[in-house]
Amino acid sequence: MSFLSKSTLLLLIVLCCTSFTSTEAYDALDPNGNITIKWDVMAWTPDGYVAVVTIYNYQQYRHIEAPGWSLGWTWAEHEVIWNMVGGLTTEQGDCSRFQGEIPFSCQKSPTVVDLLPGTPYNQQIANCCKGGVISSRMQDPSNAASSFQLSVGSAGTTNKTVKIPKNITLNTPGPGYTCGPAKIVRPTRFLSADKRRVTQALMTWNIKCTYSPFLAHKAPTCCVSLSSFNNKTIAPCPTCSCGCRRNNTVSRGCVDPKSPHVPGPGQKNIITPLVQCTSHMCPVKIQWHLKLNYKHYWRVKITITNLNYHMNYTHWNLVVQHPNFDNFTQVVGSKYKALTSLSTTNDTAMLWGIKHYNDVLMQAGRYGKVHLELLFRKDKATFTSKKGWAFPQRIYFNGDSCVMPPPDAYPLVA
Repeated sequence: MSFLSKSTLLLLIVLCCTSFTSTEAYDALDPNGNITIKWDVMAWTPDGYVAVVTIYNYQQYRHIEAPGWSLGWTWAEHEVIWNMVGGLTTEQGDCSRFQGEIPFSCQKSPTVVDLLPGTPYNQQIANCCKGGVISSRMQDPSNAASSFQLSVGSAGTTNKTVKIPKNITLNTPGPGYTCGPAKIVRPTRFLSADKRRVTQALMTWNIKCTYSPFLAHKAPTCCVSLSSFNNKTIAPCPTCSCGCRRNNTVSRGCVDPKSPHVPGPGQKNIITPLVQCTSHMCPVKIQWHLKLNYKHYWRVKITITNLNYHMNYTHWNLVVQHPNFDNFTQVVGSKYKALTSLSTTNDTAMLWGIKHYNDVLMQAGRYGKVHLELLFRKDKATFTSKKGWAFPQRIYFNGDSCVMPPPDAYPLVA
């Protein structure tokens, strides 16, 4: 008995040490995806240094949408910020110990946000002033970074005396990101515009931040319904996919779309509804409809419906996993790119809106829908539309996995 007790205790200790916590996340579709914050010391000053801080989004399909990012940290000593370009701290803090010139921020734990578009040029640097919005690496790589510059005082003035900030936090609409400690890395090298000269930072440290859906949302944010042209049966979004209604009320706020209090186009919210009242209570619904089944091709219509009265989804995207993407032929109404992953087969694709056409999914109402169509070629040796194969395995909206109907509810396809 004593041997069994010791063995059981040892097993429990091993499991506790090796199990993952709820905040850790691994995304098989984007295993190397992360946000890296690079802190480049560009010059020394009499009482500190000038640094450029850049937030790089290395995630393939997850982006930071409005109202944008905010970056916080805790100074190691008694550092202050004398001035900033391309960003600002949300509070100045207590600067009473200074006489004469007053620092821009004296906060022990400052929070920095991006400046808004239209900021005067003398307050801008490269990659700034987008309101904190950062695109995903695949969707728009030219806008997948955001930068600001700050002059730090009461700090070290050499690479041996400067102290690295602690407790770095990246907050985004969600939230969902956890940042590791800052690590000193090889100084960043910069290529001049004419590509004839290379300069480098005096000192560089990196901070890596990873995303966890467990931290980002208490409940799912989207669901999928399935239908077919030759079957009256529809597989709806599962009941309570994102929340539940109880006795004509809800655990989360919702509004009846026929209510006179529903805001019209261009109106401000009269009350504070969150989502349209539905059986699934999801802010976003994706409808996958098998539209046509030709002899050599088959066509799918996807409808994305915004049921959130408080949100316009800018630069939205879908990630769809389906075994027939090897035979994908055409897309109408969106952009398309195969998503590289650990899989050896091409079974996953990313779809997103066309700029100035349908890249903004408006809030709930008449204009809160986006339609797109996909055309696939049939390969009878590897694919059949029967037994649910015409429907996707997984769908992500803006990087978050959507709730799928149970397999036994899928419509039958002839």
